[in-house]
Amino acid sequence: MAGSVNKVILIGNLGADPVIKVFDDSNKLARISIATSESYKNRMGETVENTEWHNVILRGGLAGVAEQYLKKGDKVYIEGQIRTRKWTDNEGKDQYSTEVVAREMTMLGGAPKSAQSGSAYSAPEASQNPQAAASPSPSAPIEPNHSEMDNGHDDLPF
Repeated sequence: MAGSVNKVILIGNLGADPVIKVFDDSNKLARISIATSESYKNRMGETVENTEWHNVILRGGLAGVAEQYLKKGDKVYIEGQIRTRKWTDNEGKDQYSTEVVAREMTMLGGAPKSAQSGSAYSAPEASQNPQAAASPSPSAPIEPNHSEMDNGHDDLPF
């Protein structure tokens, strides 16, 4: 096994419509904000709900799907990696942003017109190649790669 793993799985709701950026070479990037919540009872028996917000980046075909089908309130499953970006602001101070870079997205909940509920979309393995990141057709979703599950092992700790 490798010395480390960087894998994130989120199931949550979009807090706003996707923000889409189109580059000069027609590649797309979508930014979405996903809320995940947990509820528990404290010592006094009161229900406490904690909501955590996650910034998610979708590229290529996943960005196209997000642009076309996702909207505020939609429930999605995201699988990807955590990345932290660093930049210097106008005042010369270092700024940091931690994001989830999605490799797979599944739309959960009601099906939009002409799309199937629970459709899964994966980023192409050759996502470093801009030509390989074409938008998938909603009627023919890209299936996630389950090769690591074929050997009977998964990455779950239980």
